[in-house]
Amino acid sequence: MKIALVCPASLPATQFGGIMFLSLDIAKELSKNGHEVTIFTTDMDFANNAKTFNKKLPRKEKIQDFFINRSHVWFSIQLFFINPGIYFQMKKEKFDVIHTIGIRSFQSFIAAIIARKKNIPLVISDQGGLTTHPELKSNSTKRILSKIQQPLIKFIINTSRKISVPNDYEKKIFEQFCDSSKIVTIRNGINLDIMNFKNFNFKKKYNIKTNFILFLGRFTKIKGIDLLLNAIGLIKDMPEFEKIILVIMGVDFGFQKIMYRMIDDLKISNKILVITNPAREDVIQAYRESKFLVLPSRWELSPLTHLEAFAFRKAVISTDVHGIPYTMKHNEHGLLIKPNAKFLGEAIIELLNNEKMCDNFGQAGFDLVMNTCNSTKMAENTLKLYKELVNE
Repeated sequence: MKIALVCPASLPATQFGGIMFLSLDIAKELSKNGHEVTIFTTDMDFANNAKTFNKKLPRKEKIQDFFINRSHVWFSIQLFFINPGIYFQMKKEKFDVIHTIGIRSFQSFIAAIIARKKNIPLVISDQGGLTTHPELKSNSTKRILSKIQQPLIKFIINTSRKISVPNDYEKKIFEQFCDSSKIVTIRNGINLDIMNFKNFNFKKKYNIKTNFILFLGRFTKIKGIDLLLNAIGLIKDMPEFEKIILVIMGVDFGFQKIMYRMIDDLKISNKILVITNPAREDVIQAYRESKFLVLPSRWELSPLTHLEAFAFRKAVISTDVHGIPYTMKHNEHGLLIKPNAKFLGEAIIELLNNEKMCDNFGQAGFDLVMNTCNSTKMAENTLKLYKELVNE
């Protein structure tokens, strides 16, 4: 089967997040089984910041058994990247199915145009909170962009033959736009190869002398970094936190200066290590050596970070908002709390005081990833959907 995957970003922009990894993992799994897979994307590089586009990246590159076709982004509005070349790249090829991930994008609009023009089955996945993402109306530019995107989104949804969602939370969102019979639930999964990354001494590399808990994500208020820093301010002098630090790893999305100022104002600089633009291997090793993961997001749809922590048998403290309770269960895989600094601080102390609880949560999370939320299962279910559409 010849498959086109369409995504706003791909390698080497590993810090773009879940959308990139989902397309990459589907491509890896399906190409490994003999299918011809190409990811059509932009030339996002992420070398220095969240909007770095690199003309020097290969236009077409073979990665393992699949291909990445890049075209240059000529301009962007926020995270809406305009790369007209993607139309001409896709136009000259014939696919059995097109699958676009992240539909609030120029790339998905082009995928829908090609699918309609060539009568190719179109599968869409969003992963971006079609109507619920708080960033959609956070300033006047984003409000205007959101309004402009609405007719494009309706066109993409109407053109699609099936919509793949990771959980019932996103299913309810799409039911505002189409009949539920068009929607298929396929759980997100992570590539278990991350467990085979080369082991090295993360603490030694970053001169960490104590145990640490981990935050991994974009530096933005949505990820709840301010809540986490305030929580550390509340517990910094408690005996349980005496020999613990918080490692923060991620990429700046406009909150980094505020984050550093908060660290200074709260007088917690001795309790915080910030690692910006981390290499993927450093992220993996941080999971491996951390006590547990803390991700106090104000909004998430179906986060992969939790699942990656589970792969290393790490418990997770997160919030009980939006799609997170569909990814992990309270008191089974970790602790879910209200997005509040006091509750977060209490949860951190609770896990630090109870190593057995921490281990049990980590093992339950590991079982979830091994049995259900892995890229092999995700790709199998996705391929089954493709075949149903092609054989209609």
